[in-house]
Amino acid sequence: MEQQIERAKEHFGELVKEQLERIERMKIQNDFTDFKAKDKIVIGVVGGDGIGPFITAEAQRVLEFLLSEDIKKGRIVLKVIDGLTIENRAACGKAIPDDVLAELKTCDVILKGPTTTPREGDPWPNIESANVAMRRELDLFANVRPVSVPEKGIDWTFYRENTEGAYAIGSKGIHVNDDLAIDFTVTTQEGSDRIIKAAFDYARKSGKNKVTVVTKANVIKTTDGKFLDAAKAIAKNYPEVEMDDWYIDIMTAKLVDEKRRSQFKVLVLPNLYGDILTDEAAEFQGGVGTAGSANIGKQYAMFEAIHGSAPRMVTEGRGQYADPCSIIRAAGMLLEHIGYQEKAEMLQKALDICGLYEKKLVLTGRDTGATGSEYADYVMETLSHPDLDATYAKFNK
Repeated sequence: MEQQIERAKEHFGELVKEQLERIERMKIQNDFTDFKAKDKIVIGVVGGDGIGPFITAEAQRVLEFLLSEDIKKGRIVLKVIDGLTIENRAACGKAIPDDVLAELKTCDVILKGPTTTPREGDPWPNIESANVAMRRELDLFANVRPVSVPEKGIDWTFYRENTEGAYAIGSKGIHVNDDLAIDFTVTTQEGSDRIIKAAFDYARKSGKNKVTVVTKANVIKTTDGKFLDAAKAIAKNYPEVEMDDWYIDIMTAKLVDEKRRSQFKVLVLPNLYGDILTDEAAEFQGGVGTAGSANIGKQYAMFEAIHGSAPRMVTEGRGQYADPCSIIRAAGMLLEHIGYQEKAEMLQKALDICGLYEKKLVLTGRDTGATGSEYADYVMETLSHPDLDATYAKFNK
């Protein structure tokens, strides 16, 4: 037993050292990138695996359509980056192969398709999630997921902490012996402050003026308690922004409460809770296939679909029927992030018209519906329509 305890203490000590070093790096970070001041913006396009390359190619076509003028001028460069497939990652034994990571760091923003994370029983080694690794390596601490369904009074923006919590060292738990396994959750002052401040800044800037903090601080008192305490302290600097806090279990119920859900505006929450709650929220918008996701840091940003890689669809020869809406919405968030607000709004309206209202084409994931390419064409045709705003307004009377 003593030997097992000593081994566990040594393992835990290494984890604490890693996190203390990370905190020091956070303390010396620069401000956010000013894209208006950049002469050239490099957009990395990473297909991933499974259905990833199929849907990412369609989102790339939409970006090329909307940014055609600035691509011709050389201000926007789209750079395709291969090698983030499960096969290559498994062969290298790394969540992100070194050469791929080096390529990612030459980009300003990244549009990323889904990637496979091996599970027990899969024919792959137990490598870390590429998403988790990318968020850590590029310090993409803010996962931003909007969900909007106007007819249901839903207009939510989730700020999910991306680099800490239960996922931060999820592959570094320890089996003390056959009877005891321990995982770890991480909350730092620096990490909490920056995600909470980002949520309050957005609430102020957008005029939503309400932030809901989601934890389980009544039970997980140390880490969740620290997150909630940080929020209460930061809220004092935003007197015009209302703050309330909810526990994660009742929060999942209140999102489906028709009387309550329209009262939520901006929500900020630790990593695991954010993952769960945003998938639930996406169902109101049509499912996880319809929602995009932004992963934002001070230097880099990555935009992705929020669903998985669905390798079975490819195995069954259905990859071309995969729904590209989620990653196209993510492309819209990318446009907004780099300063193309008007084009981002146009794309949001076109996607709503195509997917929520008009529905001239339907995606079923099979040959009973449209292909992803046909749907992307439908979106671009809608974008080209001179009465886009009027059409959107007609559906939102």
